[in-house]
Amino acid sequence: MNSRFPARLLVAVVGAWRHFFRRRPARRPENPRRILIAHQLLLGDTIMLTPLFAKLRRNYPDAEIFMLCPPVYAPLYAHRPYGVQALPFVPRSIANTASLIKMSSFGFDWALIPAENRWGWLARAMGARWIVAFDGDPGDYKNYPIDELRPFARVPKAWGEMAEELADGAPPPPYNSGDWPEPPYETFPLPDSPYCVLHVGASSPLRHWGAARWMQVADWIVKQGILPVWTCGKGEEPLIDAADSTRRFPRYAGNLTLPQLWQLLAGARLVVCPDTGIAHLAHLTGTPSVVLYGPGSPLLVSGGEFWRNHPEEKVFIPDLPCRNENLVFRRNVPWAGHCGRTPQACSSPRCMDDISTEMVIESVKKRLL
Repeated sequence: MNSRFPARLLVAVVGAWRHFFRRRPARRPENPRRILIAHQLLLGDTIMLTPLFAKLRRNYPDAEIFMLCPPVYAPLYAHRPYGVQALPFVPRSIANTASLIKMSSFGFDWALIPAENRWGWLARAMGARWIVAFDGDPGDYKNYPIDELRPFARVPKAWGEMAEELADGAPPPPYNSGDWPEPPYETFPLPDSPYCVLHVGASSPLRHWGAARWMQVADWIVKQGILPVWTCGKGEEPLIDAADSTRRFPRYAGNLTLPQLWQLLAGARLVVCPDTGIAHLAHLTGTPSVVLYGPGSPLLVSGGEFWRNHPEEKVFIPDLPCRNENLVFRRNVPWAGHCGRTPQACSSPRCMDDISTEMVIESVKKRLL
């Protein structure tokens, strides 16, 4: 069944019953034993929650920490980085939703909702005693189960550090490569010479860069005695075909799992990519990166104190008047410098089109030579 209605109905019934007819604490429980992070975010946004995990582990070393996430992300958490156990979540599956609700027999002292507050109902159905979320999410029904609303992004900061504010206590130390255990993976052929990864895909076509420009960067890299290697997500293979129609360079076109992609990045001299999930995966592996920022804000989705040790060059066109929608998880954030327009609303994204080949190559030089 493709409809989400049965699963949503189950969550609504169980969540409402536990919210209105079960006794809950008058204040946030101290020293939580079990913590749930509930969301359904994209890969990059999920990885950007890492400062929150690190903060929870530092301040509550004995707590069990669970996180909902799409099943495809779960293998990255196989060795429980920061003690986080991933719970695969498929919103359309009533069987999966029912299995999560069965966990309520154990209960959770806290549930933290970093993005859409509607997942508070699922957290309540899963037995959360105290739910913390950010304010400003439109729609009163989403906020009914929330016990504590915290202010959302009043001053400029990276998204990961915003999410970290759901929990009290000392901030975590900066991330270093090796803090996250390498996930298990099935072996696959890796390049046998020094290589750079050129990842051409992105979640939105507004983040795509010109095919001819990608090839110009690849040509420059190969002249340095380093092999360019193409990657993209499943279904994005035509992007590689457009850039390298004669198949001059090796490609991993949508055929790697996330743990395999981790391995490919971990062995690379550099990754060049748009602002997408692979840019954040490179944070975990410690791979130097050159990231092309188009609609997204470098301030919002990169950097911050937690990632300060990561070697990254940010390529973007500053002060574009059209990067002004500033909606972050349905909340208005005036300082964000972010654009959430769809391809239907923007047929010619200046934010990517104005990034020249020369700008990217100069950034590559800083990290490669």
